[in-house]
Amino acid sequence: MHLLTIRAGGFSATVDGCARGEKELWFLSMLGHQQAVRAIWARLVKGEAGFLGGDGLAGEPLPLAREAWGTWRFTGARLPSGASYHGMLVPELAVYNNDRSDFLLLVRGQDDAANLHYRFLARRLDLPLHPSWAVWLWQRSVARGEVEELDSLGLRAWRCRPSQEALRDDIGKAVRRGELGVEPETLPVTDQKAA
Repeated sequence: MHLLTIRAGGFSATVDGCARGEKELWFLSMLGHQQAVRAIWARLVKGEAGFLGGDGLAGEPLPLAREAWGTWRFTGARLPSGASYHGMLVPELAVYNNDRSDFLLLVRGQDDAANLHYRFLARRLDLPLHPSWAVWLWQRSVARGEVEELDSLGLRAWRCRPSQEALRDDIGKAVRRGELGVEPETLPVTDQKAA
């Protein structure tokens, strides 16, 4: 994996994960001395740009995403070696229980984007969605341009802006065509008796 460096306010840290789009940072995971990681975090949340690049001093100036401004979570922890500190900046948009309909999907290599996307949709939209529709929902959202993949390192990231009205119409059409249904064997045991 190719690692990047982020610099801000005279401090630098190694980036082991990030998501960026249109000259903005949507997610940042960094390693370094605790003072440097916390200083970079403070500069970014104040609205300053961090410079993200390779080993050299040059780099692309990237502020935190404007759409997520003011709603960032910082999590930090000292690594077992004691010499390094790990810090992550995650927008509220990436948090499962957020109430906004749009969201940021952060997917590690072993996770399934379609199933995670379904869970976020089911939590945020007032529509009857079935887990067996996860792949169909994902493919539909990608085809409609409601999902935009971000340039990322260490994970995969998508900016998701679902349209509840368009999704309601598309689900209705797919059910009438027989593309979507609810199979009894996919229901929980308690629901199978009622079906």
